Amino acid sequence: MVHHLIERCLLMMMTLEECMDALAKHAQIDPIFTKTVWTELEKANKEFFSAYNSSQKKRVFQSSQKKSS
Repeated sequence: MVHHLIERCLLMMMTLEECMDALAKHAQIDPIFTKTVWTELEKANKEFFSAYNSSQKKRVFQSSQKKSS
């Protein structure tokens, strides 16, 4: 179940922290459990998470650029 909820977070381009917060708030899932499952998914899908984390960094950078303009 947590695996599927994390996949939904990924589709919404959430960070790990955003996903932990969302699952704690909306599904009452302990953030430690979410982080553990996320970490295992990262180990099993290294290429995907490498690309995902790269796109997250770009998103954060672009967001900070817009705020400073």
